[in-house]
Amino acid sequence: MQIADGTLVAMDYALKDDEGNLIDRSQPGKPLAYLHGQRNIIPGLESALTGRQTGDSLEVRVEPSQGYGEFNPAMEQIISRDRFEGVDQLEVGMQFQAGTEQGPVTVRVTKVEGDSVTVDGNHPLAGKHLNFTVTITEVRAATQEELSQNSDNSGGGCCGGGGGEEGGCCNDPV
Repeated sequence: MQIADGTLVAMDYALKDDEGNLIDRSQPGKPLAYLHGQRNIIPGLESALTGRQTGDSLEVRVEPSQGYGEFNPAMEQIISRDRFEGVDQLEVGMQFQAGTEQGPVTVRVTKVEGDSVTVDGNHPLAGKHLNFTVTITEVRAATQEELSQNSDNSGGGCCGGGGGEEGGCCNDPV
């Protein structure tokens, strides 16, 4: 059976950046399963998997626009340290939820200088090429239950179901 909308796909994968650093991967013996065509993985990877079948192995390079989106400098902001009530020690890498007109956004602290704190609302992989090595371990028709369970989700599965919007890899990249 070929991968198409409405199929359940299981795959082993590794995700690396352009320098060859491992960002994320499936756990040995535990392939990632997702419902194809439902925006459960990033668009560039999903597109590359369409038409493949069990046993296929491939390498896929995903452009930022088909991954976590382009880096948006407007998502970086310098704010006053006193906006972090109840946080004694601020460190680079810490994450917080920020309220915006569009709803809550996760921001990361990227710099702390005195009373100024730089936060970034971009996904950590925004603006980066994503290099996947994938082996497809199973392709089958999704059950009615799997299809109905997926309709309750609003995207955001492995590797950014939102395609440039908020989302995270299966094991959130480091």
